[in-house]
Amino acid sequence: MKKYAVGLVGVGAVGAEMVKTLRERSFPCSRIEVFASRERDEKIGGETFRVRRLDARSFDGLDIVLFAGKTDVAREWRDAVVKAGAVMIDNSRAFRQDPDVPLVVPQVNPEDLDWHKGVVANPNCTTAIMLEAVAPLHRAKGLRRVVAATYQAASGAGAPGLEELEKQIADCAAGRPLEVKAFRHRLLGNLIPQIDSVDGETQYTLEELKMRNEARKMLHLPGLMLSCTSVRVPVARAHSESLNLEFDNPVTPQEAREILSRAEGVRVVDDPAAGVYPMPLDATGGYDVLAGRIRQDISRDDGRGLEMFVSGDQLLRGAALNAVEIAEHLVKRGLV
Repeated sequence: MKKYAVGLVGVGAVGAEMVKTLRERSFPCSRIEVFASRERDEKIGGETFRVRRLDARSFDGLDIVLFAGKTDVAREWRDAVVKAGAVMIDNSRAFRQDPDVPLVVPQVNPEDLDWHKGVVANPNCTTAIMLEAVAPLHRAKGLRRVVAATYQAASGAGAPGLEELEKQIADCAAGRPLEVKAFRHRLLGNLIPQIDSVDGETQYTLEELKMRNEARKMLHLPGLMLSCTSVRVPVARAHSESLNLEFDNPVTPQEAREILSRAEGVRVVDDPAAGVYPMPLDATGGYDVLAGRIRQDISRDDGRGLEMFVSGDQLLRGAALNAVEIAEHLVKRGLV
């Protein structure tokens, strides 16, 4: 089997998950080179790497480069990656709406990889989790409209967000004052209905607009009606979403369960009477999106509406795993 030289830019939580996922899935790596803003030895995903500082020759000899860093870093080094002949798989928002860059979840739109020009973008974590469950239903019944509410874990804001929640829990238990730094408001015992800045024209946050714009691009539905409210919740890891779905054709909850039970990357957990439904605690560390609470939308009488609740690990399904699966599909399709 041919092996591929893989680069990783960024050594945070997502970068660590990328290394672990490459190993867990036995991706055919000849080597992994790690890059960041300064040179050092660092343990990443259970392995010690010599992290090297990025320069114009860093990507020479590499086949695939996973970017797990900031948007400006991805933009700065894009041309160097492409010039070196590698394929860049970027987890930031830098290129998601670039018409020349495919935005891909392999279970949703793998065909878009065929026209890549050296760069492939990972969608936002909430979009990836949603579409994993919604795309199979769309293919069967034709999606028209989505009304979503997302419940996003503290770690979605990176290590500082998770550390702040953990510190607030410890300080609360010890009777100490709670500090607020990573978020605008205290998160413990609270919900914050704002993630990212607010768009002055629509009053939606950028996080909410990402879901609409990315879903339209990936499903090739430029007119898809989608409205989202994104909420930060005091959960350590894994995002959840409440989805109200409208289709072109009638669909029953049982049909939806059967469709989703056959879908790769989805696990139906739907027995509310027994207390079985998607929860972030159960999704944490897993590859699958959990789908449940599937029921007919009783606000309409045409059978074309469904309600559904999903949970997925945003560091895996929404980031690292998706990036590695993109790499796997590039290899499978002979595109790298």
